[in-house]
Amino acid sequence: MAKRLQRPKRSEAHRSSHRAFDAAALKRQFPSLIDARLHYLDSAATAHMPNVVLNALLCFELEARANVHEGQHRLARAATDAYHGARDRVARFVHAHSTDEVIFTYGATSAINLLAYSLGRLLQPGDEVLLSVLEHHSNLVPWQELAQRRGIILRYVPITPDGRLDLDWLEAEVSNRCRLVALTHCSNVTGALTDVARVVAAARSVGAKVMLDGAQRAPHGPLDVRSLGVDFYVFSGHKTYGPTGIGVLWGRQELLEALPPFLTGGQMIDEVTLTSASFRRPPRRFEAGTPPIAAAIGLGAALDWMQSLDWRAIQHHETRLTRRILEGLASLPGVRVAGPLDTHDRRGVVAFYVEGYSTQDVCRHLDERGVALRGGHHCAQPLARALGFAGTARASLAPYSLDEDVDELLEGLGDLARGRALPQRRRPPQRAVKRTKA
Repeated sequence: MAKRLQRPKRSEAHRSSHRAFDAAALKRQFPSLIDARLHYLDSAATAHMPNVVLNALLCFELEARANVHEGQHRLARAATDAYHGARDRVARFVHAHSTDEVIFTYGATSAINLLAYSLGRLLQPGDEVLLSVLEHHSNLVPWQELAQRRGIILRYVPITPDGRLDLDWLEAEVSNRCRLVALTHCSNVTGALTDVARVVAAARSVGAKVMLDGAQRAPHGPLDVRSLGVDFYVFSGHKTYGPTGIGVLWGRQELLEALPPFLTGGQMIDEVTLTSASFRRPPRRFEAGTPPIAAAIGLGAALDWMQSLDWRAIQHHETRLTRRILEGLASLPGVRVAGPLDTHDRRGVVAFYVEGYSTQDVCRHLDERGVALRGGHHCAQPLARALGFAGTARASLAPYSLDEDVDELLEGLGDLARGRALPQRRRPPQRAVKRTKA
């Protein structure tokens, strides 16, 4: 039976935002980051896991490794209880009305594909879905596939020169045929946050639903989907300090009830005959087969850990480091930032280009200094083209990011930009040549 959830009480940690945030102390909770020579600035791709998450995974594997739902033995009951507990934790993190609104998927990409397929079956040719130029491929390609299958029309919100959504186009792009607005909550390239209230108001004016891709916003603190006013929200576990292979689709319960299943098979079946089948109510309707049990439990532990933190202080910390990066890049010759040049309505994701060097050159040079970056188009090729970049290097922050990480980044980039260092190209290994007799 679903649990109705109340807004959690604010802990002492949340009320202590005036206190200094000790990022170094928090970083010591991450055993994979203990090497002082590693300056990990790639959390937008994959964040690391604190001890509490690792312990939760180990505890499950040692004490409750079994399948969920149907088993009657002790391990199966323990696994089922832990799995349900993980759903409770996700529901609290997003401030859902009910645990039945939380669907476990295999990532944000999986969640968007689920929605595109299930919601898409209810759409008619000529119906419209509004996207943007800013989107990750995971929020473009599933809808493109739907358009080809169902005759759906895709429309796009353009971007401003500094890489934000140009919401002045909303009224022009949201027509009476619009059925869904599906946008990023925070760009994985520019770090820009979306003005959700304005998007929701425009969608509601024509009766459209709203889905947010929260893969880059969820790692920066608990969410309140009720206050956001959206209908669907997705995010990934591996970006929110949890395991890989787990994600979440949150949806309003009445909307999920109306959707057909995406995948079919075991666990989501109500009754089966040789000629037909009926399906369970959400969320189990959308969780066919054995779910990612351990990963869900790890994600639940990660989200509980996140809710114990002082996110006001963390946001101040991350904003300060973001400002340091932006100011440092602005002082270097030949360096261009792909996105806003200030810290207003953005998160700590900074993509940039160094004139004269490929992104691979930049990332390889920084890696030799222990700085871990991401390079390429970041699964956002339409955005890269709109901004005029073939690719960028990207630095991304997390609560465990330190001033020393930023120092090493800027010093290494300074060497490149001023021509004091050239990346050492690694030669491919030579293959042994088999000699033959003449």
